[in-house]
Amino acid sequence: MEKKNIKLFFVGVGLLVAFVLWTVLVCFIDVRAIGPRESSVGFATLNEYVHNLTGVNMYLYVITDWLGLVPIGVAFSFAVLGLVQWIKRKSLLKVDRSILTLGGFYIVVMALYILFEIVVINYRPTLIGENLEASYPSSTTMLVMCVMPTAMMQFSTRIKNDLFRRCVMFTTTVFIAFMVIGRLVSGVHWITDIIGGALLSTAIVLMYYSVGNIKNS
Repeated sequence: MEKKNIKLFFVGVGLLVAFVLWTVLVCFIDVRAIGPRESSVGFATLNEYVHNLTGVNMYLYVITDWLGLVPIGVAFSFAVLGLVQWIKRKSLLKVDRSILTLGGFYIVVMALYILFEIVVINYRPTLIGENLEASYPSSTTMLVMCVMPTAMMQFSTRIKNDLFRRCVMFTTTVFIAFMVIGRLVSGVHWITDIIGGALLSTAIVLMYYSVGNIKNS
């Protein structure tokens, strides 16, 4: 079991390296000013082609934007669970190890979110409220693909009823797919933003999963 987790960890590291390389390519390959207010983006030919296919659907943007509160609510719920355990057990060290590891994971996700708000790789393909907004990687994609899969890992052990657990797992999977596809189809992100968000999220989720399991072995 431990060997499998170590392999998953290195797969995660590999995907993290792939994300870094992808980001570098986005910064230097086929960079042209195809965005609003002559903002530039890499892989311009690909991004422009996909964006022309999808167009802009602000209704879908608003829906996915509001649904972005779901993973925030899920993360907050686990934070509350950890706090309750801390208070009841009167020691932070007595909080479930999986919850402590999850808390550390959330800190990493938050740090990455802030980093890419400061370090702007490119801007959205459309103005939001007349403003240029950082677009890479897709923060909604990253949030959903980080919080919801790790929540599913918690659900798999905490939900005892088999049928209910299966329903929750299926619903969560559909939600993740809808959010990622919805952000692309809404036209508020370049496809390279979505790919970047998916690479980064998958990388750190695999690393979180493998480290958590190695610790619990």
